[in-house]
Amino acid sequence: MRVTMTSAARPGRANEDFTGALPAAAVLIDGAGIPGTESICRHGVAWYASRLGGSLLGLLALARDRSLSVLLAEAIEQVTDDHRDTCDVGNPISPSATVAILRLSGGLVEYLVLGDSVVVLDRADAAPLVVSDPREVVISRSYESLLKGVAEGSDEYHRILRDLRANRNQPGGFWLAKDDPQAADEALTGSCPVSELTGAALLSNGASRIVDRFQLADWPGVMAILASSGPAEIIHRVRQAEACHDVAADDATIAHCTDLGGA
Repeated sequence: MRVTMTSAARPGRANEDFTGALPAAAVLIDGAGIPGTESICRHGVAWYASRLGGSLLGLLALARDRSLSVLLAEAIEQVTDDHRDTCDVGNPISPSATVAILRLSGGLVEYLVLGDSVVVLDRADAAPLVVSDPREVVISRSYESLLKGVAEGSDEYHRILRDLRANRNQPGGFWLAKDDPQAADEALTGSCPVSELTGAALLSNGASRIVDRFQLADWPGVMAILASSGPAEIIHRVRQAEACHDVAADDATIAHCTDLGGA
């Protein structure tokens, strides 16, 4: 499998996304945190994302017969143990992350999505299969009216965000990688025969904005751009749209997987 990866941080900020690949697997992690996280975890969100991604890649390389959700649960537990003694890992605003995984195994492409990252499987004879978890987006919309008219960065603004984050890893809420390995059981998983696919892509929500926020392309169009111009072109178009619409930039990361039959 060939994997082309591009990641672009928000201007002036550390990149809180992570992506990496093996000959038969790809991983994308989108770190999540809010102001104040640094007082809870001295390592920070970027550390959590890269540590989780590295643990996953190691497990994917060594435990090829275990399910993706089991491997994710073990990776969450490993990273939590890495900073359990120094940080308040159970605090609602401690670092967390969304996860997307792709693995080739026995003639199948297996996938996992936890949180609002996206996996796109480009099918030869049908529209792309788009795998995303809408739970965080749905719950976040209920807080939009509360944030209207509240000064960004104010105490009230941060209080509302903390209330939103309190829905993480709770029944009726949304699920992310954080400190509880059981969150992996809530991931969306599935598989598709390799023979039916021409490629695949993993995108953080900062990159998927090209479709779900700015409507600059549909998913077949995104896969066509990836095939012709690569991930950097998608992120370039997202950055242009953010500037045009005065939308704050987000970390944007894409792993584009091709030659799926060659792994």
